[in-house]
Amino acid sequence: MSAQVSDDGQLAGRLSLAVGRLHRRIRLASNDVPPLQLSTLVSIENHGPLRLGELAQREAVTAPTMSRVLAALTRRGLLVRTIDVRDARSSRVALSPAGIRLLAEVRSRRTALLDVRLARLSPQQREALIAALPALEALVVET
Repeated sequence: MSAQVSDDGQLAGRLSLAVGRLHRRIRLASNDVPPLQLSTLVSIENHGPLRLGELAQREAVTAPTMSRVLAALTRRGLLVRTIDVRDARSSRVALSPAGIRLLAEVRSRRTALLDVRLARLSPQQREALIAALPALEALVVET
């Protein structure tokens, strides 16, 4: 193990700081979409049309908060609401074509930002990142 990172506490601290700073810089590439709105769009994309309560639970927010988020996204034309066939009193939200385009644009900007940053690394640093990817991906998996 590196002398710079002599224990798990130091590793966790340095990793947290590096990942947090990188995440903030990447997030700036989509600064026209607040984080909760963007996360909500991704949840809808990943899990299909959802009811407000399902989205609130997935995003760990209250129903009134999610209602405001959905209203903002709907005003921007990023969502389509449909009647829930199992319960006509509620609706489900899905991405509109504009919502699909927005997510593609955000991902493209974020990827371009990372490409620029990766280009600054030495070949050895790039190889180290490639080797570390399986471990980083394992950190994301819930157990």
